[in-house]
Amino acid sequence: MNWSIEYYNSDIEKKILSLPNGLLARYLRLTDLMLEFGSNLGMPHTRFLEDGLIELRIKSKEGIARVFYCTLIGKRIVILHLFIKKSNKTPKKEIQTAKKRMRKVLENDT
Repeated sequence: MNWSIEYYNSDIEKKILSLPNGLLARYLRLTDLMLEFGSNLGMPHTRFLEDGLIELRIKSKEGIARVFYCTLIGKRIVILHLFIKKSNKTPKKEIQTAKKRMRKVLENDT
């Protein structure tokens, strides 16, 4: 059974599709790998944060983006949040948004 990717809501999917071309191409390449090999591609592509939250690390000449996601039973990847990185450290509010969405997804999945 292969992995599948779902989006927290349609706004997240639209935001991802509106990324600059280089970032979008990198996102599509990495998610293709995730569909085939699973949610953990290892550094520098993916990094486990806390409480089951994982970040997809996307970099291209246009900049850096982070996509937060979690996994569910049945090889399901749920894309929770995306932001364009403008500083070295990931802002806590971005992680908090992703964690809040992850809690909702996990509550609704049981």
